[in-house]
Amino acid sequence: MPKPYRHLFFDLDRTLWDMDLNSRETLSDLFGRHGLQEKGIASSEIFIEYYLRYNDLLWNRYQRGLINKASLRALRFRQTFSHFGVKDVKLAEKFGDDYMNEAPAKTRLIPGTREVLTALSESFVLHIITNGFEEVQHVKMENCGLKSFFTEVITSERADCTKPDRRIFEYALKASGAAAHESIMIGDDHDIDISGARNAGWDQAWFRNGVEAVGEATYIIDDLSELIPILRAGKHA
Repeated sequence: MPKPYRHLFFDLDRTLWDMDLNSRETLSDLFGRHGLQEKGIASSEIFIEYYLRYNDLLWNRYQRGLINKASLRALRFRQTFSHFGVKDVKLAEKFGDDYMNEAPAKTRLIPGTREVLTALSESFVLHIITNGFEEVQHVKMENCGLKSFFTEVITSERADCTKPDRRIFEYALKASGAAAHESIMIGDDHDIDISGARNAGWDQAWFRNGVEAVGEATYIIDDLSELIPILRAGKHA
């Protein structure tokens, strides 16, 4: 039976902000602008495919505390360029700088985001918990018009730890003045958002975002709009 939650904690990337579309659009634009096809890279699609591989590997290392933010930002493009035999470090750095300046300005949201947040904000206190970087996540939210929905924006930099570490959830409770029993984590990544919240003693709503996947969660949803009846039922129980 749904519980009477008071505080809703959302992940940002791929839960509300459409990271895949925004990132791909930016990378495709930069691929053409920097003339990467003339440097022997067949297409933006192939470039993006390998960038995502290196980026995911490096983010995993960052989240485990094995590399810092500067290394992550530098290495993901340097390694992608190197994969295609492009050894131009300055070009990789310029490409990375352009990406960091332009991607957060993109405004594509997961379908239903604004409508769901508008509905839920009438009855609940909304917050963000994200492993994204402090300055970048705030820019994304400002550009998308999402910032006004949220009381606290907890980034891994602010908390000095990353999901799924239970310490970031404890930090979020302290920052928001919430208690675990009245809080729920809503996110797309089972290993990071859902398992992390469960280990911290929170309920969880796993947004699978249309991807067939298996895993346990307090609630499993495939569309953000499913949150409204679930949470309202608890509010009025």
